[in-house]
Amino acid sequence: MTAILIVDDDKNILKLLDIHLVKQGYKVFQAKDGMEALEILRKESCDLAVVDVMMPFMDGYTLTKEIRNLYDIPVILLTAKSQIEDKELGFQAGTDDYLVKPFEPKELSYRIKALLRRYDHQADESILRTGNTTINQKSYEVQIGNRSYLLPLKEFELLSYLISHPRQVFSREHLIEQIWGLDFQGDERTVDVHIKRLRQRFSKLTDDFQIKTVRGVGYLLEVQRK
Repeated sequence: MTAILIVDDDKNILKLLDIHLVKQGYKVFQAKDGMEALEILRKESCDLAVVDVMMPFMDGYTLTKEIRNLYDIPVILLTAKSQIEDKELGFQAGTDDYLVKPFEPKELSYRIKALLRRYDHQADESILRTGNTTINQKSYEVQIGNRSYLLPLKEFELLSYLISHPRQVFSREHLIEQIWGLDFQGDERTVDVHIKRLRQRFSKLTDDFQIKTVRGVGYLLEVQRK
């Protein structure tokens, strides 16, 4: 489910947008200031942020810069100001779009959908995702929520291969050929050892996926539908 973070010190705006976006099928997180927003982003995986400019403790421009430095998600700034100077500050901070109050919730929905399509279109093919788990095949990192993990190379390649082919059953021989190569001199127990290590690593970290044993055949990776 696509998650939207709304950041505004106006409780009425938070309530209005929460009702509207939940009806649109989004999961919504609410924050009343920038500090609370960053705390939510540290704990939760969000796909887009809607940020008010005028807030206590940390204004929307500063928060947008922080989000841009730490996360690869689009940002829409909300403001009561429409002067070109204010828009310039917003885009310099790194916002993707700019919406002036008062606005119709439907217009915000259109802008959210457009940005999500743009970011999805630009998504790197080397990135694999399932739930809150992201696998970056360029940096060899596994990210769960906002925490990153580095795996030994063969464990990483095995996990990447299985997640690339969810719900497909593979024999140990097939996995040996794909991950270790035809010249591998070891036996098929190598696969069992690496599967065991992956299960030990991730069983307590996430329920996004499970590696299951298919008796007499081999293994499959099952993704959790949410």
